[in-house]
Amino acid sequence: MKKLKIITIVVISLLALVVFLQNTDSVETKLLFMTVTMSRALLLILTFILGFAAGIITTSYVLRKPPKAGKP
Repeated sequence: MKKLKIITIVVISLLALVVFLQNTDSVETKLLFMTVTMSRALLLILTFILGFAAGIITTSYVLRKPPKAGKP
């Protein structure tokens, strides 16, 4: 079981490295009133992190237990 976890981590890391190395071109991104130039790989990573954070916040809000009635 431990070997499977290590192999999975290595495979995912290699795939992330390939994506990062293939997307080194610069792109312009408009954020509200400004234009930012960054590598496409950085834009992908930032988008992933923002989506992950939004998912965690949404899940924690949905799974929160309502307070019981009668107890302050």
